[in-house]
Amino acid sequence: MRILLVEDDAMIGRAVLDVLRAEHYAVDWVRDGVAAEAAALAERYDLVLLDLGLPKADGLTVLRSLRARRDTVPVLVATARDAVGDRVAGLDAGADDYIVKPYDTDELLARVRALLRRSAARGEPLISHKGVELNPATREATLDGQPLSLTPREWALLEPMLQRPGVVFSRPQLEQKLYGWKDDISSNAVEVYVHGLRKKLGADFIRTVRGLGYVVPRE
Repeated sequence: MRILLVEDDAMIGRAVLDVLRAEHYAVDWVRDGVAAEAAALAERYDLVLLDLGLPKADGLTVLRSLRARRDTVPVLVATARDAVGDRVAGLDAGADDYIVKPYDTDELLARVRALLRRSAARGEPLISHKGVELNPATREATLDGQPLSLTPREWALLEPMLQRPGVVFSRPQLEQKLYGWKDDISSNAVEVYVHGLRKKLGADFIRTVRGLGYVVPRE
């Protein structure tokens, strides 16, 4: 699951980032409203964790922009604005849930899980290619009808390639799928996960395009 964290406070942002990653979520962290809108346009997220008091563009502006273009990603507003009017404004703008700072991290995680379950219950189409089937709603995978065990990062790398067979993904593109933005990553991280997937799916399932990246062939 990939989460967009929108939080301008460095201390809160780092703490929330660590908590979410400890639960094996992939997290992109941005610190202003303009960056949040750009990220939401560039990536597909399973949930947005959104502060309201942001520089450049406030959280309500970001939220209204998401809903205006019919983006149905679940949004959990996390803010210090605790007045009833603020809660009503956030929910009316399209938030799915609202939590007030300071909050307990266990409650935050519970609300995240609840929104992700609710989103999964709406159902997403299965992704199938060459005997591999991914169910984004349940995060279950099969190979020729048999259960296939994938780590969270193997899933994050395989899912976009299965969605677009024949498209070559560069290493930087795949690194962005594996980790949150601006994270330190090892120079051979993509190669390590591709190697693991090849062991599970077959040596030719993911092919190397020299000088360009990796591709799941159409045929």
